[in-house]
Amino acid sequence: MASVLERIDKTHHIFAVPTKKIHDGGDVQTFFSTKAYRDIMSFLLQLNRAMFPRNIDNTVQTWQLNSHEVEFSEPVRRIQLLLSRLESIIEEAPPDTGPRRFGNISFRKWYQLVEQRASDLLDEALGFDILGTSQDSSSEQVPARKELEAYFLGSFGSAQRLDYGTGHELSFLAFLACLWKLSVFPEAGPGVEERGLVVGVIEPYLELVRNLIKTYNLEPAGSHGVWGLDDHSFIPYIFGSAQYSPAIAETDETPTEGSLPDTPDPPSVVKDNVVQRERKVNMYFSAIGFIYDVKKGPFWEHSPMLFDISGVKDGWGKINKGMIKMYNAEVLSKFPVVQHFPFGSLFSWDRDPSATFPPPTTHSQQVNRAIVPPATQSAGTRAPWSQPGTSIPGATAAPWATSTARNPQPSVTGAPTATRMPVRTTLPDTSRNPPGPMTPTRAPWTKPS
Repeated sequence: MASVLERIDKTHHIFAVPTKKIHDGGDVQTFFSTKAYRDIMSFLLQLNRAMFPRNIDNTVQTWQLNSHEVEFSEPVRRIQLLLSRLESIIEEAPPDTGPRRFGNISFRKWYQLVEQRASDLLDEALGFDILGTSQDSSSEQVPARKELEAYFLGSFGSAQRLDYGTGHELSFLAFLACLWKLSVFPEAGPGVEERGLVVGVIEPYLELVRNLIKTYNLEPAGSHGVWGLDDHSFIPYIFGSAQYSPAIAETDETPTEGSLPDTPDPPSVVKDNVVQRERKVNMYFSAIGFIYDVKKGPFWEHSPMLFDISGVKDGWGKINKGMIKMYNAEVLSKFPVVQHFPFGSLFSWDRDPSATFPPPTTHSQQVNRAIVPPATQSAGTRAPWSQPGTSIPGATAAPWATSTARNPQPSVTGAPTATRMPVRTTLPDTSRNPPGPMTPTRAPWTKPS
């Protein structure tokens, strides 16, 4: 039975205003031994497993977007309404029409309106009994609302920098995890409420964020540029790959390779007709579709890491496993991302008694290097996906992607390797070969098999 994030007894719980704890690269390594890190990963893995198809009475049950098979509880529906209210506020803060190279300053007005109404919006969605003070006899009590608002308001981008990135996405994941801990969501069968959260809350949240990005031209926050997985998001690639992975029974181990029959092959990310069809039912392709909405040019050129991953030959289960490892390396291990994550009582900076704290290394102070989380290390072995690239220190290799995916040149029988020429194609052509008269430069975070 997979572990589930523990719920708390909020009657006697003492809440705290979340504060900044990560000030340098060394603090990132300390973060891996905290209860907060443990709880983030527990919740992520809990949601991820729920999205795997299920074998039920010799029938395979899948969980698609907009599917009637996914149950939405009353709290999930109330949070959906909350997200709808946030979207409607866009009408009160239309984008500035003046010429802007970077983010639109009207996003600051939208954020200010949300900030002013946050308490009322959360009260309406969650109820005062959840957000009020604890019943502890402590003389100075902090209401649960103070903790929740910190993660809620951190979920939609930075009004100061006019950007959005995976740190904000992480904040929304933490917001939902706080609600889980507070027993906002009812206890149901294995995976039932988790699927409701992923399909009924996280996907609408991502749609809201994509609308904000397009409306206010929000910049990528701390982007790796062209070598990042995605300019803005990460978790839809985790849950979306789980949707296409092999079906399991509740007692089965989570698969690490293989695919559900009749699902699109990973290389289909460059096929426009497949992307437009699958984005309606799958979170991975929904995220890919948004990339096509906002970026022009060949996929291999503007999204080389996703292109590289699309060549994985061991199926969506292998991609899912790799995505979770990359989430550790590219989000939870990166100082520019987690430095803004605050810690209170629900996500505690206290040491996890079961954590194995790794010894300090010369890299622990280098904020641009990926620090390997202890939860993903094998004894004496460095996780290969955390090795930096040869020319980009912060980049993470995807060794679970095949060498053919990382070198998209077509094979020409009898032609020397140095003179192979790529075939010229453009989307929606179904070829994965990049266009252009020159041999493409291989991504520096890859290496030959």
